[in-house]
Amino acid sequence: MSKEEANITETVEEVKKEMPKKKKEKDNKFSKELERLNEESKLKDEKILRLSAEMQNMRRRFDEEKARLAKYDGEDIILKMLPILDNMEHAIKMDDNDLTDEVSKFLSGFKMIYGNMVDVLNNCGIEEIKCLHEPFDEASMNAVLVESTDEFDDNIVLDVLQKGYMYKDKVIRPAMVKVNKVETETLDEQE
Repeated sequence: MSKEEANITETVEEVKKEMPKKKKEKDNKFSKELERLNEESKLKDEKILRLSAEMQNMRRRFDEEKARLAKYDGEDIILKMLPILDNMEHAIKMDDNDLTDEVSKFLSGFKMIYGNMVDVLNNCGIEEIKCLHEPFDEASMNAVLVESTDEFDDNIVLDVLQKGYMYKDKVIRPAMVKVNKVETETLDEQE
């Protein structure tokens, strides 16, 4: 074999030896790239799941808010009508005995209008908060006066100064009430 052929054979042998190394390097490089891409894909999948869950939560909150708004639709106008209702009640409480026939007839018509207005509000879901001679409830009443009497137990509503109203299941105007507060002697006073 000539020197040239020996060099070629030697070069072929070297290339054969290096081929598995290069193949391993290439395979190693591809496996690292594949591993990186798999990790990146997992992160993106997690991000998509989180975004999807967040979108579902936003849609649920939006639907709940929309349902709440629809449920209490008209609350603003009802709140504006309550003072008118209060004024009508004050006018109706006028003493019938001191009135002329003409004013008495006017008042009876006024009472009919008041009754119709109360019926309309009741049909819309408005209810008066019943509180006279009932236990005081912080959620639906404001105690603006306190009086002491032995006739009733402690924390019983003695008088309703302004009616309170519920709209469906929500207090839209708490009642202003006078509450009984039984005075108790302190231990120092007893001794």
